[in-house]
Amino acid sequence: MLRGRPERELAAWLEAEAVGAAKAHAAKEQVRVDPGAAGEPERKAGEEQPKEPAPAQPRAAEEGDARVPPRPPPTLPMYQTKPASAQGLSPHGKSRSKSRSCKRSSDRSEEYCSPRPVTVDSSKARTSLDALKISIRQLKWKEFPFGRRLPCDIYWHGVSFHDSDIFSGLVNKFPGMTEMVRKITLSRAVRIMQNLFPEEYNFYPRSWILPDEFQLFVAQVRMVKDGDPSWKPTFIVKPDSGCQGDGIYLIKDPSDIRLAGTLQSRPAVVQEYICKPLLIDKLKFDIRLYVLLKSLEPLEIYVAKDGLSRFCTEPYQEPHPRNLHHIFMHLTNYSLNIHSGNFVHSDSTSTGSKRTFSSILCRLSSKGVDIKKVWSDIISLVIKTVIALTPELRVFYQSDIPAGRPGPTCFQILGFDILLMKNLKPILLEVNANPSMRIEHEQELSPGVFENVPSLVDEEVKVAVIRDTLRLMDPFKKKRENQSRQLGKPLASKEEPSDSHLASASAGSASPEAHLPSICLKQVFPKYAKQFNYLRLVDRMANLFIRFLGIKGTMKLGPTGFRTFIRNCKLSSSSLSMAAVDILYIDITRRWNSMTMDQRDSGMCLQAFVEAFFYLAQRKFKMLPRHEQVASLIDLCEYHLSLLDEKRLVCGRSATSGGRPPHSGTPQEATPAAQLAEGRPPPCTNGALKLSHSRHALS
Repeated sequence: MLRGRPERELAAWLEAEAVGAAKAHAAKEQVRVDPGAAGEPERKAGEEQPKEPAPAQPRAAEEGDARVPPRPPPTLPMYQTKPASAQGLSPHGKSRSKSRSCKRSSDRSEEYCSPRPVTVDSSKARTSLDALKISIRQLKWKEFPFGRRLPCDIYWHGVSFHDSDIFSGLVNKFPGMTEMVRKITLSRAVRIMQNLFPEEYNFYPRSWILPDEFQLFVAQVRMVKDGDPSWKPTFIVKPDSGCQGDGIYLIKDPSDIRLAGTLQSRPAVVQEYICKPLLIDKLKFDIRLYVLLKSLEPLEIYVAKDGLSRFCTEPYQEPHPRNLHHIFMHLTNYSLNIHSGNFVHSDSTSTGSKRTFSSILCRLSSKGVDIKKVWSDIISLVIKTVIALTPELRVFYQSDIPAGRPGPTCFQILGFDILLMKNLKPILLEVNANPSMRIEHEQELSPGVFENVPSLVDEEVKVAVIRDTLRLMDPFKKKRENQSRQLGKPLASKEEPSDSHLASASAGSASPEAHLPSICLKQVFPKYAKQFNYLRLVDRMANLFIRFLGIKGTMKLGPTGFRTFIRNCKLSSSSLSMAAVDILYIDITRRWNSMTMDQRDSGMCLQAFVEAFFYLAQRKFKMLPRHEQVASLIDLCEYHLSLLDEKRLVCGRSATSGGRPPHSGTPQEATPAAQLAEGRPPPCTNGALKLSHSRHALS
């Protein structure tokens, strides 16, 4: 009936209803029976308390499922969370005024109203739906399995972020993540970091992108073989768009006929095959580790304390021409080995073809392996890989959700596939944007007849990851913590609370997560930022790139933007004219546009900009190592841009003050921008503007 009214009118009506219900509640307070007392039946979590029917009033549709027709309004529950309007909140959760805050009741714990339950839209969860439902139930949140008319707090998507109609809340996918972790894009991102820091990024196998680098692949293999005739490598070919082991095969030589077929069909990555993996029970296995990317700015990374170990189903032998086609021996993909007759479904977390990673670590520890060192190396690998991915992710993010426009906040669970070598060094195989969150497996009852059976191993690991991701992303977490702290403080009134009031406050301040286990996700960044910040050079290049894009929403730099970058950063000189800059832009952009499949915009992509930046750094700082060349040029660019920003700020202040320059006490107190405006070069007095080349300075 109220569907056509404005939102503020609806909010006012809801508030009036809540106040009336609160008065009725207060009247009943004297005769209410304690829910914990004998004689009152125990109610299930989320069940509403019975209440006298309220007078019939016009009511808006229920804030529920989009497919459910409007229902009569439920009366305000006696013990349940009150609606936002009763807490002095707008429908979007913002406080109206302190005067509309919850009134005191005789019970101290009701002085501070609990936030409403967190709402989760699970209509697009797909295969992760079962684990998500269990997680929501454990958290006692509210699920909307068919969507909702009003905004939800969290939207859980199963595949990727493509909703342009979500303007608020949290979404569990980053724009562009699916493209970023594809095999070719990941290889290029890691290769940039290998060019800067070869020792730090030696956890990723040497890779070539086909068909673009086929001739380079052939030449490099021939050169290594000529230098070491005993070298007999094996290579693994992975289609760029493949998943679940589809299209992967092994070769011994670039002349393999299957490789020629790949060049004609679809792009792929060819990598050196790891011939000496760590074996358990004579079987090769890999690790699926779950990583939460909570935020890009600032960068926040969490790693799950447990993961999955997926085993091959055929005893391992080093590759030779007679066993290259034995996929159950060489490929650890669960989706492949599930079809092997040797696959073992187990109800134990430490046996079978899929086990918990913690059970593997326990077994290694019993043999004297330093488990802390293994974990440290894995965490280092994860942080370095995310650092390699984030620059271009930020470009995608500003394209889909430009600054200053409404949009959701994003987070994402990634699946890292890691192989332990025989010497326990971790090797990154790939990163999955949509790791499987299914908690059941198919079991063949009779030929061709399958049944989904719950998987103990999957449920133990995956439900914990989803549940604790939601706990970390809880939009009301800080509010609950603040209220819990306030409940323990004395009342800010003239009257002192009685002992019974304090007892009630103590009972009411119990954490709503007290019944849950400790969070299984461990923060690794920014916790270890000091050790890894020196690697974030490409992030700083991405800042420059995004600054000069010009148009919000674009992902490629035009020729005017590139010229402006060169001019503002003072990079042109007698040896690098603006005509040479234009030629550099055309050559690099044309080559990269011919290699990439993304033709949405014309111009220079981030990776092409990075190549141009490397070229400029090498010209300007010839005598330094590569990473110091780049760091020095970044420092120089940031220095000139900071001067430009300060000059614009001074000019803006002068304009607002009628053209008079801002007052300064002494000439020595003048800002660098003011000195630049007066024609005097700014002195580097405090060392902040001095170019630094050391790793510590970069951090």
